[in-house]
Amino acid sequence: MRITLPSGTPAEFAQPDGPPTMGLVIAPDIFGLRPLYDDLVARLARDWNMSVCAVEPFPGRDLGPDIGPRSALVASIDDALHLADLEAAADQLAMRSGVGRVGLLGFCLGGMYCHKAARSDRFDRIVSFYGMIRVPGGWQSATQAEPLDILAAGHADRVLAVIGELDPYTPPDDVVALESVGVATVRYPQAEHGFAHDPARPAHRSDDAADAFARSRVWLEG
Repeated sequence: MRITLPSGTPAEFAQPDGPPTMGLVIAPDIFGLRPLYDDLVARLARDWNMSVCAVEPFPGRDLGPDIGPRSALVASIDDALHLADLEAAADQLAMRSGVGRVGLLGFCLGGMYCHKAARSDRFDRIVSFYGMIRVPGGWQSATQAEPLDILAAGHADRVLAVIGELDPYTPPDDVVALESVGVATVRYPQAEHGFAHDPARPAHRSDDAADAFARSRVWLEG
C-alpha cells in the first residue's frame, strides 16, 4: 500500500503474513515508483519474510515515462534530503512492523544512492544493483557528492555491489576503485545495465537475476 513519509514523499509498503525477520528499504531506478516496484515490494515481503518499503526518488514531480526529463532532474536531487527519506522509510518499517535491523537495496540511480547511504548508521547491510560508482557528467552538481568519497569515509564494508561487466555505467576501472575502498562485488560477465530487476527489459538475464537476488538476500540477512 502507498504511505507518505514525514517529508511528504510517497512510498510503497508491504509486510509479510508473519513476523518479519528484518526490514528492507528499496531505492528505485530513475523511473521511480510504478507497478514494477509495487510488485517487487509485495514479492520480497512474501518470499523473503521482510517488511519492505520503496521510496519515490522524485517526490512532487509530475514526470512521464521518458528518461530524458528524469535524467535532467537528477542533478537537482539533494543527497541529504534523499538520504533522509531513505532513513525515514527505515523508521517507518521499525514503527509499523517492529523490526530492529533494516537493510537497503537499490537499482541504477537507487543503486548509486545505496553507495551514498554508506555514510549512514541506519542500514545494517546494503546491496547496490548496478549503481553508478562515479556521478555521471550530466548529473553532477553541488548537491551530488561522489559515491567513492562517501564509501571511503563510511561503511563500505556493509555494501555489496552487483555488477554487469558489460554495463557502461560501471566500467572496469570504476569497479576496481569500488573494491579498493572495501566494497564487496559480484560480477556477471555477460550482463548489461539493468539485467536483474525488470523482466521486461531487453537486457534481462533470468538466471543471473535469480543468482543476484539470492546473493543479495544472503548478504542482507548477514
